[in-house]
Amino acid sequence: MNFAMKLHYQLLATESAALPVVLIHGLFGNLDNLGVLARDLNQQHSVIKVDLRNHGLSPRSAVMTYPEMAQDLLALLDELQLEKAIVIGHSMGGKAAMALTAIAPQRVEKLIVIDVAPVDYRTRRHDEIFAALTAVSAAGITQRQQAAELMRGYLQEEGVIQFLLKSFHQGEWRFNLPVLIDQYENVTGWQEVPAWPHPTLFIRGGLSPYVQDSYREDIARQFPQARAHVVAGTGHWVHAEKPEAVLRAIHRFLDEA
Repeated sequence: MNFAMKLHYQLLATESAALPVVLIHGLFGNLDNLGVLARDLNQQHSVIKVDLRNHGLSPRSAVMTYPEMAQDLLALLDELQLEKAIVIGHSMGGKAAMALTAIAPQRVEKLIVIDVAPVDYRTRRHDEIFAALTAVSAAGITQRQQAAELMRGYLQEEGVIQFLLKSFHQGEWRFNLPVLIDQYENVTGWQEVPAWPHPTLFIRGGLSPYVQDSYREDIARQFPQARAHVVAGTGHWVHAEKPEAVLRAIHRFLDEA
């Protein structure tokens, strides 16, 4: 049996009586990734930014499945004595948030999922990234500039390189690269959750392949109150590309009774 891990987090407290918001990053990320959302939402809500297991400063584990990640999140809610929270997750973090509704349905008041669907993705989208990260580790590089130069031989998108380098510190990746490679099918996969009939918002990038019309039945079956908001002209990093549009959609959703 796998036990919940004590996640590293940052609490941005406020005196507001509004429900707190939990923000959950995606693959290769850390608790700073949704900072633009955190700063805005913190005007009305206490915000908890989380490092998922095997990421950031949270503990390492050989297991990287959504049921385990959900147990970690539930343990954090217990630690903070939060009976209910609004949960927002991007990509892998969105799946972790959806998995939380399966084990603690009464602890989530509203759910916002950014550019991911509750489906088993059978497409490997990160092999070039894994190759670049592994090359940096194998070369024993300690400086970000040298790491970036090496990674450009594998990756064309400078934005992706700079995003990954946010987790590079003194020659080490702050995510557990060997485990992410080993557990990749669990990260891209999905075990269907029981229907969670509460307010759910899926925000998708108009140019992103992660939430397609063909997934509509999968979403409706597991999240029957789900609605979708498409941000035109954006890819998978919709909240980074058009944060104002994403925040407008979030506020509209949260302001509804």
